[in-house]
Amino acid sequence: MRIDIISVIPDMMEGFINESILARAQKKGLVEIHLHNLRDYTLDKWRRVDDYPYGGSAGMIIQCEPIDRCISALKAERDYDEVIYTSPDGEQFDQHVANDLSLKGNIIILCGHYKGIDQRVREHLITREISIGDYVLTGGELAAAVMTDAIVRLIPGSISDEQSALSDCFQDDMLAAPIYTRPSEYKGWKVPDVLLSGNEAKIRKWEFDRAMERTKKIRPDLLK
Repeated sequence: MRIDIISVIPDMMEGFINESILARAQKKGLVEIHLHNLRDYTLDKWRRVDDYPYGGSAGMIIQCEPIDRCISALKAERDYDEVIYTSPDGEQFDQHVANDLSLKGNIIILCGHYKGIDQRVREHLITREISIGDYVLTGGELAAAVMTDAIVRLIPGSISDEQSALSDCFQDDMLAAPIYTRPSEYKGWKVPDVLLSGNEAKIRKWEFDRAMERTKKIRPDLLK
């Protein structure tokens, strides 16, 4: 898999993509993550990529031309399954979207910035707009980082225990069951006896019941 991230401030993501699971996945050759500075694709001598919006509204807008130049340069080298724009008014990013994107071959993530991007980019170059929540960030770099992490960890081989990813919250539209580790008792706080019983069937039933209980209490919307 290859993920190309286009940003006005790519240095903000440099450390993130070269640590932990993302770094290991790249070293194993499971994924390539490339950062692209949008300013490298402008003809402006000051390397500006933004301008005032027509109509006199507030804020600054990222221009069409540098985005088109960057995306066109990438597309000239390979085909892409998705060109994603991180936007607060896009579709909600969740585990199902992460699952879907993890099966793609190549994707581009364009990080929003300032007041946003020229609408013509959204109409002619973007295939999918995704939001990580109903709030506005200074830029889309954090959203791109969240999405990249959620996607890459699902690629087989990225984490040592692949079953761990399959049992994450939201994979089956429920929250995960409570989890415990050693010691079995601490300050009088005990691990449930069923988890120490070794009875696989009872443990799986306990996990399902607790997961359902937590979901009904905390996120009942998931059960709809």
